[in-house]
Amino acid sequence: MKDRFNGTRLAFIIAIVLSLSACISHQRYRTESGLCISANPLDECAQHSLQVFQSPNAIDEKYHLGFVEFDDQGQLWDREQLREVIGQVNTLAANQDLLMVVFVHGWKHSAQAGDSNISSFRESLRRLSALESAMSTKTGVPSREVVGIYLGWRGGSVSLPGLKELTFWERKNTAHKVGRGGATELLSRLELVQKTKRAQALADGKPHRTRFVVVGHSFGGALVFSAMSEILENGFVQTHGPDAVVSDTVGFADLVVLINPAFEAARYATLSDMANERRRYFESQLPVLAVLTSEDDDATGLAFPLGRWFSTLFETERDAQRLNPVAGENEVIDQGSANVTALGHFDPYLTHYLRAEETLADDEQGGFSASTAVQTFVAASKGWEADKPGSRIPFEGAVLERTDSSAGRNPYLNIRVDGELIRDHNDIYDPRIASFIRQLILISSQSQDEEDRADARIKMANP
Repeated sequence: MKDRFNGTRLAFIIAIVLSLSACISHQRYRTESGLCISANPLDECAQHSLQVFQSPNAIDEKYHLGFVEFDDQGQLWDREQLREVIGQVNTLAANQDLLMVVFVHGWKHSAQAGDSNISSFRESLRRLSALESAMSTKTGVPSREVVGIYLGWRGGSVSLPGLKELTFWERKNTAHKVGRGGATELLSRLELVQKTKRAQALADGKPHRTRFVVVGHSFGGALVFSAMSEILENGFVQTHGPDAVVSDTVGFADLVVLINPAFEAARYATLSDMANERRRYFESQLPVLAVLTSEDDDATGLAFPLGRWFSTLFETERDAQRLNPVAGENEVIDQGSANVTALGHFDPYLTHYLRAEETLADDEQGGFSASTAVQTFVAASKGWEADKPGSRIPFEGAVLERTDSSAGRNPYLNIRVDGELIRDHNDIYDPRIASFIRQLILISSQSQDEEDRADARIKMANP
């Protein structure tokens, strides 16, 4: 008996030692201040919070990238890092229009140099810059400066294979904590840059062209929604028009995109009900929120409900009823199911399906074609304006289908994605998905004046 006890104690000690040795360091990675300008920032700017990529071969492929990092308690690692990044954004905004994109990484990722999420974000920024240049050539309007901000947090706490899979719920809680903490300050300060540019444009009698987009993946999506959900709900009520007049819905920034977000549908209930009750949206309405969830994402489709079931054992739920004015009938929402099911897998809240169609053209597979992207944008922009229940909007290698029970131009898109496009929880880099998100960013970045949008499309459609 004593030998068995000693053996059990030894195994327990070994398990603790292995767990401690496998812990991922809780640290700030971007410790260098000052602006690092390079055509090879991965090697030359590895510790810099502020970077500029300038291609030596293409002047139209330039972007700025800033890093802002948070600790496990949701606080900034260093407020000076935030001040430096926001200061640089303000300096750029003083002289030109910007296209600002924030990316919030998910589970098992960080702001460490070499992280695959950073590499993919860089590529997206590079292609957005090329698109801006291509559209500028078509329209004669100066291109916007592309500015990326990478929001870093400790997405992984353990590196040991097998053991790190058990950190799902612990990291989920941390993501929500960061979202309720300093992340809102960062996002709000960036939105202030956009609002200041808008006020200046109105005072000068010029079009407002600076745009701001937030993208979150996995727990990064949960982080963003924790930071933004109440703001999005308020924006539905406080529309663009005068008080007491129904107008276009206001989102946070210009667009929020959540990819395979790991949070329960119950958190989305209020926003879904508000959007679902409105029968009609105007042609000037642009997308506000897009949630993309793969039908083959087992992390949110299978593991998530299991964990939620244990954590909600003592909660009380009911069947809630709501009227769907598009379908003209009552719907029953099972609160118990919504409380354990990830948003993208909860059928009553779905508004779209994104289905794979033909593969991308050869020039898109072998390299990036800005001209093809511009043509796709013109067609997709027209498709959005004509959107209605059951409509189909073509994109590169995919088609976006609205459900029959969701109002046309409903700006809150909850999209079930074909498994061919996103094969699992982390495989989010299919070129068709990257193209689709870029197109959504461009659609949401248009002028809110319908005539201005139509004029811009005519110019871009001409060879």
